[in-house]
Amino acid sequence: MTAPRLRSDLESIPAYKPGKAPAPSETPAHKLSSNENPYPPLPSVAAAIADCIGGINRYPDMSGREITALIAERFAVDPAQVVLGSGSVEIVSQLMRATAGQGDEVMFAWRSFEAYPLLARAGGAVPVAVPLDSDHRHDLDAMLAAITERTRLILVCNPNNPTGTTVSSAKLDAFLAEVPSDIVVVLDEAYLHFNHDPESPVGIDFFRRYPNVVLSHTFSKAYGLAGLRIGYAISPAHIAEALRKVAIPFGVTQLAQIAAVASFQAENELAVRIDELVAERDRLTEALSAMGWSLPESHANFVWFPLGSDTARGVEVFERHGLLVRPFPGEGMRVSIGSVAANDTVLTAAAELASLVLIPTDAAETSAA
Repeated sequence: MTAPRLRSDLESIPAYKPGKAPAPSETPAHKLSSNENPYPPLPSVAAAIADCIGGINRYPDMSGREITALIAERFAVDPAQVVLGSGSVEIVSQLMRATAGQGDEVMFAWRSFEAYPLLARAGGAVPVAVPLDSDHRHDLDAMLAAITERTRLILVCNPNNPTGTTVSSAKLDAFLAEVPSDIVVVLDEAYLHFNHDPESPVGIDFFRRYPNVVLSHTFSKAYGLAGLRIGYAISPAHIAEALRKVAIPFGVTQLAQIAAVASFQAENELAVRIDELVAERDRLTEALSAMGWSLPESHANFVWFPLGSDTARGVEVFERHGLLVRPFPGEGMRVSIGSVAANDTVLTAAAELASLVLIPTDAAETSAA
């Protein structure tokens, strides 16, 4: 008896690997592997979710009218230009399915968000990964040079996951001026709220200036709704219409929509939490620098250790201290900003790791002599 036939190219698509979570039998650990917001839901948001539990026997509002209206008002766009999705990853998936067919190319920097190549291949497109520059940033000149007649979609992750680096407004402007107008360029701003880089572009400004720019945002990070899955695109109306055609019907639950509305209404409280996370990130990076670590400047809610061949050793040291992080074998590890206690533990583990993989300055000078 022959087995049911599946797509032959699925073997070339590796499964997405979520950040490691502690097993039930393990000692409680600090989970810093998924860039989650370490704070629990705000009481007002939790109450809004509880109030709508009784209606989960009904399908959600497929158009998401209330949250769509709030997003449109916030960014001063037409509601027809707002498209909801089950997290920003599903927004990116919609964009790929709407723009790229079999054999078309989807371009992105690499390393960047791990789902990009998986989603491209799953949709039948060809992923084109352009290496980051020596500063772990998007190499926009190299990306321009990689454009072909098959390029349909270009993703710019800003700040970049997992390195935390940003592109500058000037470089992005020069880049977009050269990209053919029939290619859609996505500014993936999942970590927008943590980005305090004054030279970094404001996505909505570029959306207004370039007719082929789409923004991808999420409620998972700063708003702390990762478990409910809701994100959105701000897009030119004709592209938005195409996104709705390929979206999963009823893909954004009513619970997620209600929580997003409540989060918008509680943004003053959320802003305090965001400021605290940014302050913790800055405290952590300053302390790591003082230890001798030379890490990319992060403008997100995580830091990147470019450990290369020492990545496995770094993961072992951090896990021994009860820290679950996100490894990228042979490249480095990403460590999310957590609670104060978690971040203090990161510093302890990083100090131990530094003694194993960093060469003290005086030792390096002696060796050179």
